[in-house]
Amino acid sequence: MKNSLTILGFLAVFPAGVALADDDCFVPMADWQPRHAVASLAETNGWSVRRIKIDDGCYEIDGRDAEGRQIEVTVHPATLDVIEIEYEDEYDEDRRKKDRSDESEEDKND
Repeated sequence: MKNSLTILGFLAVFPAGVALADDDCFVPMADWQPRHAVASLAETNGWSVRRIKIDDGCYEIDGRDAEGRQIEVTVHPATLDVIEIEYEDEYDEDRRKKDRSDESEEDKND
């Protein structure tokens, strides 16, 4: 009886875990748009592309937007819908470099 309850408990929790992990793109490769279509999407939006890669089953464009800001764009591989755009703020990058140099100075003083 205990084993049956344990198995039922596992089966009840397992689908929830799968649903939580389903935030990435999951599309069979046969349904993917070609890489040049992703490059055309970027061109249409005025983005300059440094690299197009595959991450978690989605296309990911690294480059710059029309205003010159660094961007990372997640694109659905079948529909070419933009899922997410992350802006790489140069101010944040400069602040991170400064924080690292401050930490190095603290290490030298210890």
